[in-house]
Amino acid sequence: MHLHKYEKIWLTFGIGALVIFLIVLGYGAFYKGTHPQSHGVTIDQNNIESNEAFKPENLGLTKVDDDKYIINIAASAFNYDLGKDEEGNVVKHIRIPKGSKVLFQATSKDVIHGFNVAGTNVNMMVEPGYISSLEVAMNKPGTYTIVCNEYCGVGHHLMYATLEVYE
Repeated sequence: MHLHKYEKIWLTFGIGALVIFLIVLGYGAFYKGTHPQSHGVTIDQNNIESNEAFKPENLGLTKVDDDKYIINIAASAFNYDLGKDEEGNVVKHIRIPKGSKVLFQATSKDVIHGFNVAGTNVNMMVEPGYISSLEVAMNKPGTYTIVCNEYCGVGHHLMYATLEVYE
């Protein structure tokens, strides 16, 4: 079988790129210990209130320590449930001080949702039956939009909230 000179070049380039990709992937997985998020924490998606973190009074922002916060979010049909304020109004805006460590915990009642704090590295997939969690330090002041980045139906564009990091 005869291969043209250019076919040999492209074949060599393709195989070389594949080998480099696999080496980088293996280095990250085995040497650096990079693994996908574990789904070790499960929850009954039909009764998320049975979990302490997702009871109606525990949704939203909770201060744990001086610079440590937990934000519990229940995602459902085109809505992020962040709890209610003292007057009983639905919370759509959260404020935290700059430099705080924030643990985001989220679950879904219905379908797969995304959870992304635009402009930061906070990005999770929120699946029914599982609790997704991510801890980050919020060091840059500003107002960030929390959006669903996983299409969840016709009202997907209505699924948002805001997070303000203040000085």
